[in-house]
Amino acid sequence: MAAMASNTLKIGTRGSPLALKQTEMVIEALKKHVSDLEFETVVIKTSGDWKPEDGETPLPEDEGGKGQFAKEIEGALLTGVIDCGVHSVKDMPAFLPDGLQMEHYLTRSDPRDALLCEGCTSLDDIQNGAVVGTCSPRRAAIIKHRRPDVSVVPIRGNVHTRIMKLCSGKVDVTLLAMAGLERLGLSHGIEHGQVNAIEPEVMLPACGQGAIGIEIQTGRDDLKALFGKINCTKTHMCVKAEREVIRVLNGSCHTPIGAFAVFEGDELYLRALVASMDGAQMFEEDIRGIVNDRESAITLGHSLGQRLKDIVPPELLQ
Repeated sequence: MAAMASNTLKIGTRGSPLALKQTEMVIEALKKHVSDLEFETVVIKTSGDWKPEDGETPLPEDEGGKGQFAKEIEGALLTGVIDCGVHSVKDMPAFLPDGLQMEHYLTRSDPRDALLCEGCTSLDDIQNGAVVGTCSPRRAAIIKHRRPDVSVVPIRGNVHTRIMKLCSGKVDVTLLAMAGLERLGLSHGIEHGQVNAIEPEVMLPACGQGAIGIEIQTGRDDLKALFGKINCTKTHMCVKAEREVIRVLNGSCHTPIGAFAVFEGDELYLRALVASMDGAQMFEEDIRGIVNDRESAITLGHSLGQRLKDIVPPELLQ
């Protein structure tokens, strides 16, 4: 496929403050390696973007689930309107459209979930009967599993919108990604609430959480070379292992699944879980192995995904 028609790289992104910040991070990383390239940020409204009239209804699976956060960006990619799309990897579906790839990642930020609640430093501190707001099936299932005495309700919107709903008393507690809060300068606390990271041993992160991915057309060798300059190899391998778990399980945005990989010496330590929506059933597995490239990372992820698939009741994955 031909290279860019001009020296301007058109980057597609959602319009939320966090999405724009992440796009800015990609541009700043590229500027350290290239000096003759201009950048144009193309804001694309996606069908997953929350609107007040949506209420707190979760994204419908039959319309693409969390894939709705990327659908319009991917359409612009396939038609050549933009050269690349910048995404929060945790919001990306396990399977990408034909003709597209996501093989380049900035260095991963804090992958943990964050607990936002006044007077709470852990899940154990949440008051009995408290209302916890989250639209993440994974977070909801883990909360229900560990704290069946609290009430979990859906809450949608971007980071600032959900914080506003917490501060206005719509919910007592909410959970967000630490990486997003850090990028927006909110990780040290908010009005009417503390911010405390939840360790992976308590709440296993979502696949790709904390990572920023760059999606391009598969034939764009010029862009592969460009983004190869800023790709973090370790993040790449971790994300590939995690996403392979989801691919094997064929997990959707409505399946409570967590997957998290971290290097410990030469080994990649990969953990994953699948839960029932009510948190009553929880299946967890982990694996270690030497990983030194994309293929070995995928192989490790496939092994763990298959191990879970063999023990999880099929109805939990449908």
